[in-house]
Amino acid sequence: MMNFPTPHLDKLKATLVSNKLPPDDKPQVENAISSYHQWIADMNAAVADTIPSTQKLSQMVDLLNQYRIRMDIDLIFDSPDDWLYRQKGQIELDNSIIKEFLPHLMHPSIVPEISPLEIFIGPTEAFSSLWFDSSLLKPEIAGGLKIRTKDQDFAISRPLYLKASHTPDYQNSTEQVTHLAYIAAECKTNLDKTMFQEASATARDLKTAIPSARYFLLCEWLDMTPISSTTTYIDKVFLLRKAKRINANIRAGFSTSKGRQEAKASYI
Repeated sequence: MMNFPTPHLDKLKATLVSNKLPPDDKPQVENAISSYHQWIADMNAAVADTIPSTQKLSQMVDLLNQYRIRMDIDLIFDSPDDWLYRQKGQIELDNSIIKEFLPHLMHPSIVPEISPLEIFIGPTEAFSSLWFDSSLLKPEIAGGLKIRTKDQDFAISRPLYLKASHTPDYQNSTEQVTHLAYIAAECKTNLDKTMFQEASATARDLKTAIPSARYFLLCEWLDMTPISSTTTYIDKVFLLRKAKRINANIRAGFSTSKGRQEAKASYI
């Protein structure tokens, strides 16, 4: 069984021990953690099945949708208090789900091409650029080698070990460890223009460092006027819910438990 990062579980556990969590919500968060473990078990069972990979992929997406509904509705939307709904963006209970789900799609039974590769799958600090912080009047060990990294929500990467020195026998050397992200994805709940521009800059930096890299932008809701990504370094933008963000005047009614219950039928 492959070991994957658990960013969503980490957020659930952090929420459970938060001193800001309303007491009435604690049992629901505990139930959510149980649902999480069942979700992971169901996905592991799906990839272990002998059905074709396309059917496995379909099952995985169905399991994601079912779990997401439990989190969005049973835990957050139906909460008798308002803290979880109002703070869900800050505590990343919803956004972290897709971050945890993506690595499971890279299981060798679904993507057999990755089996022989020595790769890391999941969130990582990926290499962005390299420079030397030194001069003739200010010498530094190994030329003052520095690297810049960028947090990637999801990446298929390989570790890179760098060692530099001014001498061939590596006396007075420095060493750095980073990851080369050959495929990277940014995950957003609501994509606005500022986020799109930031993602474009990240994609440019990534492809400047690794010209063969691919960069994708995943968002649930679109919170901007649609813009073509063809003039940017972004390879593709995936709009997961295929919809614009709910209008602010409607969302305002969701800030209270009473308002959420009154609008639940239309929300679902």
